[in-house]
Amino acid sequence: MTFDIQGILEFLPHRYPFLLIDRIVEFEPTKRLVAIKNVTINEPFFQGHFPGYPIMPGVLVVEAMAQAGGIIMMAEMPNRHEKLVVFTGIERAKFRRPVTPGDQIRIEVEVLSFRTRAGRIQGRATVDGKLACEATLTCQVVPRERGKRADDDPSSDAPSEEDKAPVTVEVE
Repeated sequence: MTFDIQGILEFLPHRYPFLLIDRIVEFEPTKRLVAIKNVTINEPFFQGHFPGYPIMPGVLVVEAMAQAGGIIMMAEMPNRHEKLVVFTGIERAKFRRPVTPGDQIRIEVEVLSFRTRAGRIQGRATVDGKLACEATLTCQVVPRERGKRADDDPSSDAPSEEDKAPVTVEVE
């Protein structure tokens, strides 16, 4: 299954300048997703990072992986327009090479654990087949309605202690 930008906009609330995925080229629900980000000199962060030597900030490469993981989570929710997937952790992040204008990032995320209210993924970002970044990311699903907290309503989708506990799924 593949998605163009219009399909991505159905799953993610992010918009310019913070939408960091251009296309989904592979998608196995609850298991794996491969996305593409085309990096251009027109990205607003290149103005200040760094003048004369533009490098995509590593945290934005990690954010692109998180957005890809968010699509995996949101795809399983019938009420996804009422929810947000938010970052709750980054582990073992490593940056191997800079990402520069003209690069095409291939973002591969694999599910390590998946619950309806929380998840954990392993992300890898490559450029021309070479590893640029890798990290393990955790996320949580929260209500999208501004000002409403999950713990305000006992019947809400607040994660249980079981949902917060990391669960490792072995991938062959």
